[in-house]
Amino acid sequence: MAERKGPKAAGYVRVSTEEQAREGVSLAAQRERIEAYAAYNHLNLTAVFVDEGVSAGTPLADRPAGRRLIDEIANDGIECVIAFKLDRLFRDAVECLETVRKTWREKGTALRLLDMGGQEVDTKTALGQFFLTVMAAAAEMERNLIKERTKAALDYKAQKGEWRGRVPFGFRINEDGKLVEDEDAQRTIQAIKRSRRRSGTSFRELAQRYGLSVGLIHTIATTDLRTVKRIA
Repeated sequence: MAERKGPKAAGYVRVSTEEQAREGVSLAAQRERIEAYAAYNHLNLTAVFVDEGVSAGTPLADRPAGRRLIDEIANDGIECVIAFKLDRLFRDAVECLETVRKTWREKGTALRLLDMGGQEVDTKTALGQFFLTVMAAAAEMERNLIKERTKAALDYKAQKGEWRGRVPFGFRINEDGKLVEDEDAQRTIQAIKRSRRRSGTSFRELAQRYGLSVGLIHTIATTDLRTVKRIA
């Protein structure tokens, strides 16, 4: 990444598996906005740390890129962290306040959030600490409301007898919301099982032949996938 004069900054982006396709929060969109913000404000953006497919419920220190960001702040004098939103960084209010008000403040590291115009949260002041506390609490409430709505939707599906989980290979959801066998995929499953049983074809060769992952081929070859129909 090109060096620029100015305060040393690091960016952080995260997207969960469920958010991958949602417009505006993709990794590329977050990164692009962070880089544009850093350039406009003459910040020396030395790195952008990326956590892909990581849930908001995972603590920052337990995420691969989150851990590297923490180490970078501890060892390399990062003056500010830029993120799209507060919920990209922290799982709850407690983690946010402990990290920003204590650890980052001791290192002289500020936090800048793009969804509030890139405004810096100055935790050295009473007003800044209050503002951060309110934002962290609001972000946590939003996550909890999403969890409640998701649970309510899944409970409703269960009451109607609809399938609630991920659709496994070999099946599809019909117009009534029920899990039913996909005939084409079931034929592929039987062909894979026959190849393993009759000629011992390797998982990797089967994966290449059918355009599937080695892990899925292993599951297909060693599991009776029809049993998922009894799981709700």
